[in-house]
Amino acid sequence: MEFGYPWWLRVEHLVNIIFMTFLIRSGIEILGTHPKLYWNEHSKPGSEWARFTRKVMPRDRLYDTLDEEESYSSIVSMPGHKNLGLGRHWHFFTVIGWILAGVLYVALLFLTGQWRRYFPYSWEIFPMAYQDVVQYLSFELPPTLPGQPFNAVQKLSYGAVIFLLAPFQIITGAAQSPALEARFPWFVRMLGGRQWARSLHFLGLLAFVGFIGVHVFMVIVHGFGQETAKMIFGRQTLPALATAITLAAAVGLVVLHVAATKYTLARPRSTQRALGAVVMGVRRVLLNPLTSRQSYPREALSPEHRVNGKPPNADFYKIMAAHNFAGYRLEVGGLVERPMSLSLEELRTFPTKQTQRVLHNCVQGWSSIGEWTGVPLRQIVELVRPLPEARYIVFLTMQDSGRDEPSAEGAGRFYEVIPLEFAHHPQTLLAYEMNGEPLPIKHGAPLRLRLETQVGFKMAKWIERIEFVSDHSIIGEGMGGWREDNVFYDRDVGI
Repeated sequence: MEFGYPWWLRVEHLVNIIFMTFLIRSGIEILGTHPKLYWNEHSKPGSEWARFTRKVMPRDRLYDTLDEEESYSSIVSMPGHKNLGLGRHWHFFTVIGWILAGVLYVALLFLTGQWRRYFPYSWEIFPMAYQDVVQYLSFELPPTLPGQPFNAVQKLSYGAVIFLLAPFQIITGAAQSPALEARFPWFVRMLGGRQWARSLHFLGLLAFVGFIGVHVFMVIVHGFGQETAKMIFGRQTLPALATAITLAAAVGLVVLHVAATKYTLARPRSTQRALGAVVMGVRRVLLNPLTSRQSYPREALSPEHRVNGKPPNADFYKIMAAHNFAGYRLEVGGLVERPMSLSLEELRTFPTKQTQRVLHNCVQGWSSIGEWTGVPLRQIVELVRPLPEARYIVFLTMQDSGRDEPSAEGAGRFYEVIPLEFAHHPQTLLAYEMNGEPLPIKHGAPLRLRLETQVGFKMAKWIERIEFVSDHSIIGEGMGGWREDNVFYDRDVGI
């Protein structure tokens, strides 16, 4: 075991490269759906500190955040071409693998004592690292540390990536989970807010990309064959063979990415099902039990709430809107003992009128803080009394999804499905007011769902009917929602 590179470390090195490259590409796909970064919770147009788009949004007509999406090439993003749903599946599938591999790696570091090679043993290493940098800039190779396979600046760099940068990415990624934010509001505030977490996560991505670039360059500078031999054979031997194996592995990695991308684009439903089975299984255990406990102060309310999805344009809806929705009826049925039909006025006079000020997380990445008032969904559930076989709630809306998302294959009304247990969460609400005023048309009037542990697209707007069902597989394409059916989003979106 010369140079301190045991077999498990060498295997982990290869696995980490695979996971990291998929994480980077799928992360770029996610960024492309809202290619702007902010240092404020409100995501106000024009307040971004970084933008990765040339699009300029119109000022004279209503636009929604889907209009802001960018279509990045599959060369850089995974899978590319406005496929947020599939990009999310790949990102969360690989992050699960990356974290598991990382936990195993760190455990083995401490079990075998290898951690000492990456952890600073005294303050003296910092001036030594500075001298190493000076030597590099003088086109000289600094000496390695006594009894170790690398010099001081390498030791600090590797240690920082393992013990600082990797946990930093995990923490800032977790801080973008609406389920965690809703249950532990202090957590996201500790990082400066949801958009701070998103921006810091992006900067962490740049740090990883920069490290990889410098790392590969240093391998070349120190002798490509010799350095790759250490990581392949564990000792400095057979440099020509090590070079050949490394180049073959690099080609294999490219082939793997090309094959995965092509398969994803050619068979999106199969990819959604396969990766989603893993991702949703983990979320079901870790995130679904979490309930929202948010209570933002009134002064934290966002001055503007972005629009996602265009209002219905059917004549019957326009007539209802013109009469302040006086003729609106919410139909509640399906597997229930007491089907009901409720007017907006009846909903307003329910025994409990609940108001909550919460953080809204769009699946695209933007956020805002709003005040929502309405009927707790659990009250509707208690009134209609679901039958024992009822397991899901379907929200049918008046939104014409075929018009709003012409790039998708499906048409018809937008609908969403949530597990019945979500209805009992304390801040799950059927909202008819926003920020102390009647719910605006562009935000879902007359009635919309608020489900604070999920991302925004699950919170159906312009609701017409609520149906209790035992299984959602026979509705649409069976994936649990219009976007799940047609643009391959994930069904459980607590992150």
